[in-house]
Amino acid sequence: MKKIKNLWFKIMVAITYLAMIGVNALANALPINGVTTGGVSNSYPNLFAPAGYAFSIWGLIYLLLGAHVVYQFILKGDKREGLLKKVGAYFAISSLANILWIFSWHYDFIAASLFFMLVILVCLIKIATILGRESLPIKEKIFLAWPFSVYFGWITVATIANATVFLVSIGWNGFGISDQLWTIAILLVGAAIGIIRLIKDGSIPYGLVLIWAYVAILVKHLSATGFDRQYMGIITTVVICLALFLVSLFFTGKEQKRIK
Repeated sequence: MKKIKNLWFKIMVAITYLAMIGVNALANALPINGVTTGGVSNSYPNLFAPAGYAFSIWGLIYLLLGAHVVYQFILKGDKREGLLKKVGAYFAISSLANILWIFSWHYDFIAASLFFMLVILVCLIKIATILGRESLPIKEKIFLAWPFSVYFGWITVATIANATVFLVSIGWNGFGISDQLWTIAILLVGAAIGIIRLIKDGSIPYGLVLIWAYVAILVKHLSATGFDRQYMGIITTVVICLALFLVSLFFTGKEQKRIK
């Protein structure tokens, strides 16, 4: 009976994952409400937005999450069943929140989209905390921890971007402070949050995703089709943040080797 319950739970996780994949595919294939996901983003221009290629990371995220879904069915040993249930519950909730985010975003309910993005973020924080307590062999790290580390890294940045779009959508004037100064502040706060989490979890994949996102922001500001070097303060800030990410990754890697 217990094995059957565990199997049905894994099937539920797989169904919510597949539903998330399906809705995200339809979001741009139809597209939902006649507008693509990127099209909604472009309708709220802001200085934190990365170059368009950055969003291709979703393909990697969905591939890694798919590998996790398959792996949960073949993982042997009752000692991991409790872990899979804890992770799977939050994963399923995050998948449903992802679906609701898509509809909120495409129908221009930006406040609601921010709420669902925060739900995803909280779920991934919970998953990272749960997995952080476990001593996993490399194979289990690849299929249990890394998919969520990559997802968590991207959602960390995406939440900030979503909040920025929300502020643009309500016409927030930034208390009279320039967009450039606010973006510099957001970049620094985002980097601080990311580095703290990187050090806490010791997750190299998480840190690499932060670098991916910030490089894409830098590319957008350097590109002639982007902001074409109009905001040197932002460019300098992004470069500093990237340097801090690299230093943090270096010491995180050294610490992991020392522990081993």
